[in-house]
Amino acid sequence: MPVTGQRVVRRTLGRRLTRLRIAAGLLRREVAGEKLGISEATLHRIETGKVPVTVANVRVLCWLYGADRSVTDALAELALGTHQKQWWDSNPVIPDWFKLYVGLEASANRIYSYDGEVIPGELQTEQYARALFTAEKPGDDQAARQQVKLRLQRQKTLFTRIPSPELTIILGAGALRRPVGGPDVLKGQIDHLRYASRQPHIDVRVLPWSVGAHAAMAGAFRILEFDDPEDPDVVYLESHVGALYLEEPHEVEEYGRIFKLINCDSVPIGEYQ
Repeated sequence: MPVTGQRVVRRTLGRRLTRLRIAAGLLRREVAGEKLGISEATLHRIETGKVPVTVANVRVLCWLYGADRSVTDALAELALGTHQKQWWDSNPVIPDWFKLYVGLEASANRIYSYDGEVIPGELQTEQYARALFTAEKPGDDQAARQQVKLRLQRQKTLFTRIPSPELTIILGAGALRRPVGGPDVLKGQIDHLRYASRQPHIDVRVLPWSVGAHAAMAGAFRILEFDDPEDPDVVYLESHVGALYLEEPHEVEEYGRIFKLINCDSVPIGEYQ
């Protein structure tokens, strides 16, 4: 199984407990209080993956919901994981809003990414990443070194998984023209992308300038897909100060539609001049 962080385990456990409660025909306020000894607000945080969960509370909830022993034991095992930290959970350099993404990325079976401006972090070279972080915080060399180290660690976590996730990246032509770090750094980055694209699980594509207007001009996005039916697919949208995680089926389907459109307009990086 791929590694996951406590936030991802909490998310999965919360969803499964919610489904059991709904199947039992119970409202949160009926379960909390006298039956469980916790507040309705705390139960809400458990179901939405915001807090760690004790094995005892999981077993009581499963008993209230009429879950069988095999389900109860499986969810009790998940409860242990809601307290365990991965490297990104305890690292103060990584913003809290990004830690969930790192955990999701480390668990996803397929990742689809579009960016018209920059090479995604999964395939950045060390020199390219350093140039980006230096531009973001000029003069803070220590912060840049820490961020680059974390980015490389994130890549290692992603690509040493067995099996490796399927990664499809579509880049705007501008991402291959902007001389981040200078011409030599950019050339090294492009060479790295061409090499990576020869791996069976990685597809790097480019939207040529000749395409003109395209379906993804609203901005960069990522879609993370999971084989576990209990873990819904997620669309990830990032800004400088936070991130948005979209999980509603119609939202994910719409971004999937957009990705298919630009995928048809794109060409493999090995064919792009």
